[in-house]
Amino acid sequence: MSSSVRICMIGAGRVGKLHSGSLRRHVAGGEVVALVDPFRPVLDETGDQFEIERRFTSLEDALDAAEFDAVVITTPTPTHRDLAVLAAEHGKHVFLEKPMALTLAECDDIIAATSARGVILQMGFMRRFDPDFAAAWERIQGGEIGEPMTIKSLTHGPGLPPPWATDLKTSNGNLAEVNSHDLDTTRWLAASTPLRMYVEVANFKGAERGVTSENYYDNMFALVKFESGAMASISGVCPCDYGYDSRVEIVGTKGIMQIGELKGESIVVCTDRDHGLVTPIFRRWPDRFRWGYIRELEHFVDCVRAERHPIVTGEDGRWAVAMVLAGTRSFLEERPVYLSEMMANY
Repeated sequence: MSSSVRICMIGAGRVGKLHSGSLRRHVAGGEVVALVDPFRPVLDETGDQFEIERRFTSLEDALDAAEFDAVVITTPTPTHRDLAVLAAEHGKHVFLEKPMALTLAECDDIIAATSARGVILQMGFMRRFDPDFAAAWERIQGGEIGEPMTIKSLTHGPGLPPPWATDLKTSNGNLAEVNSHDLDTTRWLAASTPLRMYVEVANFKGAERGVTSENYYDNMFALVKFESGAMASISGVCPCDYGYDSRVEIVGTKGIMQIGELKGESIVVCTDRDHGLVTPIFRRWPDRFRWGYIRELEHFVDCVRAERHPIVTGEDGRWAVAMVLAGTRSFLEERPVYLSEMMANY
């Protein structure tokens, strides 16, 4: 392998742009040498923006014509299985954005393909690399608040998901596309296996935003029981109109810990009695988790160069998908669902 990890970025949309920018500006030892996207205008726009000369409309073409060591996959979830398996079969290390896949069978295909070729598979759960979340995990592991008893996690986002992500026929909905991070975070912080889930959903803004997909929801509330006895509640709202919001509270046997806050700056301003508090908040997810996105790619590059396993694996991605599927079954069938049902029936 060359001294620099040569990366093919698969997907030239907003996440592909984000990762391309991180690799170009912040990640030493990682270089985007090729770009793949089936839509030529998007391909050329991102290629021009980040000066990526080798551009292809398919991974097959890139594998035939370009030299690279790894792929970063940022495409829609239904494409993940085929792209990850193809890359692995050609000996390429794989960084895969969440959600891992649509089904547990697809997850297993990806894990099997990367394992068979001995290549690295890292999931894009960037909250594990965010400085606040990483520090909180270390302090929980150190016993500062005792054993986690309850965890409250929320993700509220301002944007409407793309059309394919609003339909349960082509995606697993916002529970997967938005709240996969909460599912992974609560399992990580609880340090326990999820036992069962109960989920309720509601649709408040779909009609006014032109969403007609059956079973579409823009509000979600989930309850998770872990084998340790810990419990988690997860709130998902997308779209919301006030900005991007991600917060977690962990109550342990010895204390309480909070991660994140609504305001995006520590300065609080009150102008007058009529306007009240004027407090800037995060407008977009890349702003809140900027360093998480950078550090997860640094970790991936380091793992490729050192030939070691990442701290966020395909098994973590598979657990998040299992929780998504259990949660979806829960609100469709209006009952609690055990994770064992998902493992037994896929």
